[in-house]
Formats: sequence, C-alpha cells, structure tokens
Amino acid sequence: MLVLSRKTNESIMIGDSIEVKVVDVIGRTVKLGIEAPRDVAVHRKEVYEAIKDENLQAVPKENIISLLEYFNKQKK
Repeated sequence: MLVLSRKTNESIMIGDSIEVKVVDVIGRTVKLGIEAPRDVAVHRKEVYEAIKDENLQAVPKENIISLLEYFNKQKK
C-alpha cells in the first residue's frame, strides 16, 4: 500500500484520468474529491461491498460454480 501525506487542496493522480483531492480536514474527518471518467465506478468501500454482496445473492449458486470451473480451466 502506498501511503501519502497531502494537505487541503493538494491531490494525487491515479493514472492519467483519476484525481483524488483533499477538499477539507476537520478533526479526524477528511473530505476527498474524486474526479474520474464516467465509466469508472467510484464508491465508498462499504457501499461497494454491499453492491458486490447483492450481486452475488442475485446469481444462482449453480452459475457461480460454473463460472469458477470455467475460470479455473482457463488458468491451465
């Protein structure tokens, strides 16, 4: 994991098209602004995990097993 120090209004770049900027720091809370292309999904981690869990619950278990078998065969 890369750990960087940034002050308010300073930013980091991820690749050529994603900018993460420190908008404000109040106590122990940091507000971040994220500029990314529309085709890049940006979520808080807890929201991302909830979406992922819902998607897994929506897929029948047989399909998940079939996908795992398919990808395991592709590795060989």
